Order: sequence, then structure tokens, then C-alpha cells
Amino acid sequence: MAAASYLSDSLDLNKSSSSDQSLSDRSSNRSLRVAEKERRKKEAKDPFVLAVKYFSDVKAGTPVIGNDVVERNLVVVEAVAHSKGLPPEAISVMLEFAMSLRMGTSLCARVLKCLIPATVVPQEAVVRAVGWLGVSKIPTSTQVLFIKWVLTVFDMIDAKDKLRAIYGFIFSYVRDENLCPYICHLLYLLTTKQNVQVFRVRKLLELQTKLGRQPFLLHLLSLYKVFCPELVTLSVPSRMRSGFRNHNSPWKCALALVQKKNGVLLDPNAGVTLTVKDQSKSRKRKHCRLELVKLSCALNKESQTESSSSTKLVPLAQLRTFAELLENMHRIELPAQMGSLLSTSVALHYLDCVQDESALLRLNLWLGYVLQEDFLFCQDGGTSQNSDKALHFLSRLLMANQFLQEGFSSSEAFLYKFLTVWDGFLMRPQILGLLSNIYVVPSHKMGTLLFEPLKQLYFTSSLFFKCGLLECLNNMLRKWLTWHSVYALEDDMDISINSHTSIHITLSGFKDSVFQLVQFVGHLATVGLQVESCHTLLLNFVLEFYETVCDMFLQYGLPLIVIPPPGVFYPALLATDPVSVDRLAYIMYKYKVNLAFYKSQEKIIKSLPSSRQTVIDFNHYQVDMVNYLWNGKMFLSVNLQLNEKLFGSSKVPDCAKSFDLVHHPAFMGYAVDFHRKHWPSRRDLDLHSIKGTNVWDRYLEYLFSQGYKGLKHFVQTNTKLPSRSREDSVASEA
Repeated sequence: MAAASYLSDSLDLNKSSSSDQSLSDRSSNRSLRVAEKERRKKEAKDPFVLAVKYFSDVKAGTPVIGNDVVERNLVVVEAVAHSKGLPPEAISVMLEFAMSLRMGTSLCARVLKCLIPATVVPQEAVVRAVGWLGVSKIPTSTQVLFIKWVLTVFDMIDAKDKLRAIYGFIFSYVRDENLCPYICHLLYLLTTKQNVQVFRVRKLLELQTKLGRQPFLLHLLSLYKVFCPELVTLSVPSRMRSGFRNHNSPWKCALALVQKKNGVLLDPNAGVTLTVKDQSKSRKRKHCRLELVKLSCALNKESQTESSSSTKLVPLAQLRTFAELLENMHRIELPAQMGSLLSTSVALHYLDCVQDESALLRLNLWLGYVLQEDFLFCQDGGTSQNSDKALHFLSRLLMANQFLQEGFSSSEAFLYKFLTVWDGFLMRPQILGLLSNIYVVPSHKMGTLLFEPLKQLYFTSSLFFKCGLLECLNNMLRKWLTWHSVYALEDDMDISINSHTSIHITLSGFKDSVFQLVQFVGHLATVGLQVESCHTLLLNFVLEFYETVCDMFLQYGLPLIVIPPPGVFYPALLATDPVSVDRLAYIMYKYKVNLAFYKSQEKIIKSLPSSRQTVIDFNHYQVDMVNYLWNGKMFLSVNLQLNEKLFGSSKVPDCAKSFDLVHHPAFMGYAVDFHRKHWPSRRDLDLHSIKGTNVWDRYLEYLFSQGYKGLKHFVQTNTKLPSRSREDSVASEA
């Protein structure tokens, strides 16, 4: 009975709790219905909702002239569009109204100009609008405006599968000369390997015959050639100017302001106007408009699920690790926002690993927009906040270059133009860093593209800019030599400078470019050391450059040896700091090692008639350095002679011996310290006593123990040391 009573009580309790829950659900549903009813009442009174409903229900043929209702509603839509953007439903309604020409063509362009999305653009609305191009009699100017709008909001369209499905319909409009540049741009963004067909290639080639080698046709053909090289036999130039102009300016600023208010970043090209104030009144400063977004997917969840299930592609934005990238490498879907590839290491790994060049082509196209058209050719005015954005963008681009160990062709074209207007101060580390990553420049173009603007900046700027430029050119030379050693073919006749480009250069052409670069730096260093009174910091960067030059043959396999000019060698030899003299000694030692191996290659020497003069110049330097530091015969060489009257006017006794390893200004401090340690009881200072037979080798050991390895190598390879010194040196090295 107790159990039955307990069960009965439990059933009663469950019934009461279920009834309470049902009452709660009913009250909750009633609250929701009331809230929904209130919302509908508010929307019914909202002028924007009423305006959109008007354009949705308006009948075809309704007159425009004298119609105050349409004007009032359109003003409401325009106000909302420019303040907070239009929702997807409003975009669909207004786009359908404009392209269907219900009220004629007079309002079509005005409506298109106010289509500023708040979040995303429905793909179905764009597809229907494209369909209206072939149905209604839309003026050509309005058709162009519509395609420009599609290009502007392309990254905000919620899916692209249906647009790609009507690729052939869109392609048919390339026949129209007015639409062709914009249609080619849209096709470039939509093209996949399946879209490349023989008849389309043939049509583009026919248009090229008719219109000439237009950049927009060449860029689309270059993408076709990447996907199907067997179909496109046309040779596409390796360096092309920007083929698709930045046509979306009517909406760009308004869209950027709306996104800033809403906290949404979907469009990489719609950055806030970014400008930098002029730092130099003598030059006209050009400004920029840049924006770099995070890697994200513009698809909504439903369309993303449909796309994934139908095509089995994995958006790059969903990958977080390198392991996930490797697992899905064969089915990666690139983001619409190509600029976002610079914001994550996974995307940069994809660019580095993938063999398909379409991603690099699209990224270079985007960079061409941002760097050349936005950075160089935007209007004046700006704030420090915008300057910070420009700095962040260039820093991110530089990090991508360093990650990939190569530069982008679009940034290279930008730099050539920017150097002509650069003041040497604006974002100097970023500009010099990007400059050091450029591809090998043909020798006949180096003067106009690089040497002339850099020479003007170098001779009119501060010491620190001179040092920074020399470091940049040193890094550039190292990159070029590394590319040669990595990508050179076995026959050493033709090398591909970069694995991701079609740039090819002969070995002789490459050597000409390297030779001109080294000669140019030698000229800069010679004059710069004279202007800056042989400043130690500048001399350090000059010697660092020649440390790269001296070992080009053995380390990088380039059969070329270039000797530094006298304006570099003698200031380093007569420097007042021991580090510079030690670095020069190491450089001369490496030159000797390279030349010794160089002379053993008879085939190379016969092919280079200037090699004999190089050996002669090196021998002169070698003799001078030994005479100065070892024999005490300063200014007695053939290369550098002085009148004896000048020696007398200096009133320095034994002037010819004032630059040996004891009396040299760079090592005199060590000589004095050694003298005090070796003869602690002496009160007089006689540095000549160090040259005694029993003391000289100990003094050399003392110098070598201070860390001057370059001097040690030079002395050991060019002089005859006493046997004990050589044995001690070998023991210390072991």
C-alpha cells in the first residue's frame, strides 16, 4: 500500500508539473506573438519599410515625372543606404526595381548608386539582375554602372556558385566594346579551370586582334593560360601594368563609412580613405587608400553548406593549422578577399606550396589596385590614424615577402614609381625592406628604374639613410645571388629567377645586372665616405656589402669577381677603428681564396677578358696592405704615391712606418697595452721595441687573441710568420 501510495503521489506530481510547464509554454508563446505583433506594427509605420514596399509593389509603366511619392520614397532609401546600409532584402527589391525598368531608365542609375549593402548581397538578386541585361533595353551607361557595382560588392556576395553557373552568359557580353573591360574583370574573378574552353580562348584572341593588346584581355588570357597552358599559345608578358582599373569609386567611400559604423569588414578594397601628409615641401606627396582584412569567408551558413556538399571544396578561411592545409590541399577554395591572404600564415603557406599560379595572379591584381591606384594616386589630406594603417599594411606586406622569400611583381612596379616621389623619410624601413626583395632588374633598365632615384635620395639625405640604403642594396644582392644558386640550371646558360614567375634571364645578363649593382654601390660608397668624413658607421655598412661581394664565386657559384674601388679600400685601410681594418683584412683574404680557385678554372678565365685586370688590381691592393701593416712602407706603392715634401711638412718622424701594426691609429691602443704588460717596470714608452725578434710574434698572438680573425687569416696567408707563431696559431685553431 505504501508503494502504491508513493506511485500515486508521484503521478500526481508529474501531472501537476507537466500542466505547469504547458501553462508556461503557452504564456511564453503568447508573449512571442505579442512581441511579433508589436514589431509588425512598428515596421508598418517605419518610413523605410514603407518605401521598400512601395518599390516592391509599384507597377510597370508608372510615370516618374510629377510623381512626388516615388521621389519621397527614394529619398528615404538613399538616406538609410548612406547612413547604415541596406539589408539583403532591400538590396534584392531595389536591384530588381532598377534593372526591370518598371518606371523607365531615368531612375535606374540613381537607384544603383544607392545600393550600399549593410552586410551581404544576395546572390539570387545579382543573378536576376544579370538576366535583365539580356531582356530589358537598359542603356549602355547603366549596364556599365551595374557591372561596376557588381565588381565593388563582389566580395560581399553570399555565394558564387550560381554566378559561375551563368559564366557563359556573362562571357557573351565581351563582344560589346563598352562592356568588355568590366566583363573581363568580372570573368577574371569567376574563372575556374572548367570555364576555360577553346571557343572562349579563340574569341578573346579575336578581340585582341580587333582591339589590340589591351591589358584587360591579356590578364584574362594569362589566367586562362595558367589553368590550360595547352590552349593558350600566346606569349603573355611577364610584367604587365594593372589590367583592371579601380572602377568602383562611386560606392567605395560610402561603403567604407557604412562598414565602419556597423563594425563589419567584408570588402578588402573598400578601405577608409587613407592619406599621409607631405613630409617635404619640395616634392608633391601622393597619398594612399589601403585596407587589409582578416581571412574570412563571405558565404552565409546555408550557401556555405550547399557549396560544400555540392563541390566538396574547403574554404581556406576554415583551416587553422598547416596539417589541415596539407590534408585539404587538393580541394582548397580561395577567398574572394585576396588581400586577406596576407593576414595569416596558413594562407602564406598555401601560396608557397601550391603549384597553381591563379592565386598569385589574383593577389598581384589586388596589390596592383591598392599600391598603385590607391597608394599613389589618391587625393590629399589625412590623419595620423590613416598613416598608421598605411604603415601596418606595408609592414604586413613586407612580412609576407620575408615569409615567401620573394617579392610580388605588383609591389615591384609600385616601388619603381614610388621612388621617383619618395622623400626618403616616409615609412623608410618598410620601403627599403620591400625594395630589397625585388626581382633581378635587367641591366639596361637599372639606371632609370633604380640608380637615378636612389642616387638623388642618397646624396641629399642623412647619414642614417645612407646606411639604411646600403643595407638594403646588400640584402638585394644576397637575394639575387641566392636565387641564382637555387634556380640556376645545370648548363649555367639560362636561369629562372623565380619559381612563381615566367621571368627568364641569361647567365650573362644576370652577371651584367650584378656587376652594375656592385659598381653602383662602389660609387655611392666612395662619394658617401668623402661627404661623411669616413664615418665609422657608414664604413661598417660598406664593408658589410663587400663581404657579400668578395665571396660571390665560391659561396654562390657566380663566375664573377669585382674588386672594391680605391675610394673604399684606402679609407678602410687607414681607418681609426680596428674593427674596420680587421674586416678589410678578412675581405682581402676571401678575395684571395676566390681568385685562387677562379684562376684554376681555365674555361672561365678564357671567357672573361676582364679577369686579368681584376687580378692585377687585387695584387696592387695586396701589396699596399702588406707594405702598410707589415713592412712599414706607407705610400711607396705604384697606386698611391706622395711627394717627399709632403712627408717633410707633416713633421712626423719615420712617416712611412706610421701605419704598421704597432703605430697604426687603429692598433696603437693595443700596442701601448701590450707594452705595459710585457715591460711593467718601464717608465718610458718605446713602441719600436715591440718589433724585436723575440717580441713581435708575441704581439701578434696578443692581437689575434683579441678576436681579430680577419687580420689573423690575412697575416698567415700573406706573410712568413716565425715557426713558433705558426705552431701556436694552429694549436689555437685546433
